[in-house]
Amino acid sequence: MTDWQPGISLDSLRQRGRVLAELRSFFQRRDVLEVDVPVLATTSVTDRNIDSISASFSGSPLLNSSSLDDPLLADSSVSGYLQTSPEYFMKRLLAAGSGDIFCLGKAFRNGEVGRRHNPEFTMLEWYRCGWHEHQLMDELAELIGTLLPNCEIHKLSYADLFLQHLEIDPHQAALSQLQKLAVEAASDAWSNESRANCLDLLFSVVIEPQLSGGLVLVFDYPACQAALATCYSDAQGREVSRRFEAFLNRVELANGYFELTDGQEQARRFAEDQQARKAAGKPDVEVDQHLLAALESGLPVCSGVALGVDRLLMQIESASSIDQVMPFSWDRC
Repeated sequence: MTDWQPGISLDSLRQRGRVLAELRSFFQRRDVLEVDVPVLATTSVTDRNIDSISASFSGSPLLNSSSLDDPLLADSSVSGYLQTSPEYFMKRLLAAGSGDIFCLGKAFRNGEVGRRHNPEFTMLEWYRCGWHEHQLMDELAELIGTLLPNCEIHKLSYADLFLQHLEIDPHQAALSQLQKLAVEAASDAWSNESRANCLDLLFSVVIEPQLSGGLVLVFDYPACQAALATCYSDAQGREVSRRFEAFLNRVELANGYFELTDGQEQARRFAEDQQARKAAGKPDVEVDQHLLAALESGLPVCSGVALGVDRLLMQIESASSIDQVMPFSWDRC
């Protein structure tokens, strides 16, 4: 039996340590505060495309000694979720006045196992107060440049990529046209899919493999894929979201937003998420009321981005599998 051994080599283990140290140093030099937030909480994300790992445990080990004689408390159980990102807790800190912050730690997602996926992974997430998304894209490029000095940087809008590779405007194309293209790219099962899902498929199957090498920053995503980003009308009068994604050598690396600060709009989007989860036959996830309360209290104008550290290490190490850049992937646990 040899799977007791780590997947990562000792040289790569040392490189991983150096990269983690450099990531922290990058933000410390810029006076961005490192924060440590919970990875276990009572609620999780409602996003239809993200599945959380649930956790349940007895309440009694968590009770103080004076409570153990109460049979109701001793028999209690607690359920929650391992967090898919530190985002909600970080936004609560921002609303409390933390200023610029970053978090470097573990995140968890259910069903994500493969060459570029592991259910437990390392995520770097940071927020800049008073910044718009293009300023944050520039800082992300600076960060990548410190680790990959000769990396080329490309910046393109989502619409430009669709016009270049599919000759359609993704913001204005009819749903029937998108469904037709999705069927051609995948299968007949896409004939009744949603606008957001069709666009997601076309981007990942048709466009992503044709992206330039180096770091490609894609901005102005469709409004139907806004997630937690604000929306605006661009110069052509199209409603787009102030969201961006970063791809490093054609591999998705980071996802960022000019953050939504409107609590009522966020509650509406959460409700839409819940309906989409129900339609897809996915478990219901309770809305995080603490986050909504933080938004109502006043989230500062800010931009934030989350980056997959293990995928970044794969690029630095020219690794073909995530197992080669983390000590113990799921197959070794």
